[in-house]
Amino acid sequence: MQLHSLIDQSFHAFQEQATSAKVVLLHPRSRYRSVLVAKLINSPDLKVFYYAMGQDDINIQSFLTGVTHDLANQHPTFGRHTNILPQEAYDDLDLLLDTFARDLAEISDTPYYLILDEYDRSDSADDVQMFVEKLIGRLPETCRLVINSRTLPRLPWVSLIAQKRAVLLEDDHLIRRDFYEIETEGKSKLEVYALGPGYVLMNGQPIDTWEGHLPRLLFFFALDRPIITRSEICQAFWPELDTDQAVNVFHVTKRRLHKALDMDVLVHDGGYYRVNPDLAIQYDVMDFVEALMEGRNDQNDRRVSAWQRAIDIYRGPFLQGHTDDWILARRHDFQSGYLEALAEMAYVRLAEDRPEQALGLFQRALAEDPSRESLHRDVMQLYTRLGRRSEAAAHFQRLADDLRKEGREPSAETQALYKEIMS
Repeated sequence: MQLHSLIDQSFHAFQEQATSAKVVLLHPRSRYRSVLVAKLINSPDLKVFYYAMGQDDINIQSFLTGVTHDLANQHPTFGRHTNILPQEAYDDLDLLLDTFARDLAEISDTPYYLILDEYDRSDSADDVQMFVEKLIGRLPETCRLVINSRTLPRLPWVSLIAQKRAVLLEDDHLIRRDFYEIETEGKSKLEVYALGPGYVLMNGQPIDTWEGHLPRLLFFFALDRPIITRSEICQAFWPELDTDQAVNVFHVTKRRLHKALDMDVLVHDGGYYRVNPDLAIQYDVMDFVEALMEGRNDQNDRRVSAWQRAIDIYRGPFLQGHTDDWILARRHDFQSGYLEALAEMAYVRLAEDRPEQALGLFQRALAEDPSRESLHRDVMQLYTRLGRRSEAAAHFQRLADDLRKEGREPSAETQALYKEIMS
C-alpha cells in the first residue's frame, strides 16, 4: 500500500476517534504520527492550534509562558486571562487550571484541536504532568487535546480510557489492550485484584506479609501509570511531610513491599520507578478496561459478551475501604465504566424484549451511583412500559425528595418525563 494511502487511513481513524474522547494520544509506536500532525495542521477544514514543547518547559510557569505566547500568535487574544495572573498564582493549581481553561473556552465557539507536540520534553516536569492531567477534566466542549510524544506520557491512561476521556491511537487502529505493555508471562506470576478490597496472589497463593497497608497500596499506585517518580509517590501518600521525611518513609515502604513479594517489585530506571518487567501480572483493572474497549467497538460481534465480562470483573469499588485522594479519584473513574457496562447491557435486554432484566440492571446501576438522573429516567420509563405507572411516580417522588435534601430539584428533562407519564 502506498504511503499516502496509509496516512489517509491514519487521518480517517483519528477523525473517527477524536469525536468520542477529549484526549487523543498518538502512540509512540505510531510510524506516521508526525506526518499526521502535519496533515492536521494543514487541513483547511479543521481548526487547529499547535504548540511544540521546548527544552525550557521544565516547570509549569515556563510551560504556560511558552504555550500562551505561541497560541497568541495563532489567536491574538489567547492568554489574556492567564497572562495577568500574579506570580503567587503559580502556587495555586486550581486557579491556574480554571484560568487557562477559560482562555481555551474563548479561543473558539466551534470544535477545534489543540496539539501538544514533542510532549516527551516535559517527562521530567511533575507539575506540568499534573497540570495536563487535571486540565483534561476541564477542557471546554469545543476542545480536543492531541498529544504527540516519543514516550508514553506518564498520565493515568487506563482510568482516562475507563471514563471515555482518552484514546490511544497507533496509526490507523485503536489500542484496546495491553495499554502499558505489562508482561503477562514469566516465572513469578502475580494475580492482582483492585476492584474490591484489593489483594494479590503470587503463583496462586495470597500475599499476607505486607507489614501494614502502605506497601500494598504502593504496589497498586505503581500500576496506575506507565512510570512514576518518587516525588509523585511522596505527594500521593505523605503530602503533609517535608521532602526528607517523605523520602525516608517511602524507602521504608518500598523495602517492605519488596520483602512481601521476596523480590525487587519497583525498579529504578532513568529517574523513574516502574513495576519490575520480570513480573508476569494479570491485573483485573486492565482486564476490566480491555472489556470496556471491546464493548465500545461497533465492529465487534461479541460486544454483548464484552459488556458482560466487564460487569463480572467489577467486584466492587476500586480498593474498597480506603479513602486516599488518589484512590477516590480512580474509584470514580472505574465506577463510570461499570455504570456504562450495566446501562449498555440493559439496552441489549430491552432490544431483546426483556424489560424486567433491563430494569434489574438499571437498578444495579442506581445502587452503585444514585446521582445519575439519566438512569432514574430509564427506570421511570421502564416502569411505565411494564404498566407500573404508580411505581414510576413513586420513583420520581423519591428522587425529588433526595435532591431537595441537597438543595436541588430534578432536571427539566426529568420533570417533563414525569409530567408525560402522569398525563
